[in-house]
Amino acid sequence: MPGIEKRLARYPQLYSRIGFAHEYRPLRSDELTAVVTQRLPAPDPGDSGLAHTAALAAIVRATNGNFRLADRLVTQIRRVLDINGHTHLTPEAVDAAQEALLIGH
Repeated sequence: MPGIEKRLARYPQLYSRIGFAHEYRPLRSDELTAVVTQRLPAPDPGDSGLAHTAALAAIVRATNGNFRLADRLVTQIRRVLDINGHTHLTPEAVDAAQEALLIGH
């Protein structure tokens, strides 16, 4: 129903108890890579970007375009990197984050 959200907003007690859902289509691998790249550290210059590229490919494979899952995984990857004192993305960090979240196993 068009405009229902505005109408319900007039009744704050009711509005706070109603949620609106929107189904998102899976992201293409290039879209997912672009989103994930913005939130993760830059590649290690001494590595020529191989580890970074492999890690991004692992993220795309593990999440299969699911944005919510990618968001959770990126958050966990950043946590793993911080805990271990790493500054660059590695496939090992992605694997550790996947294990912690039980993704893809």
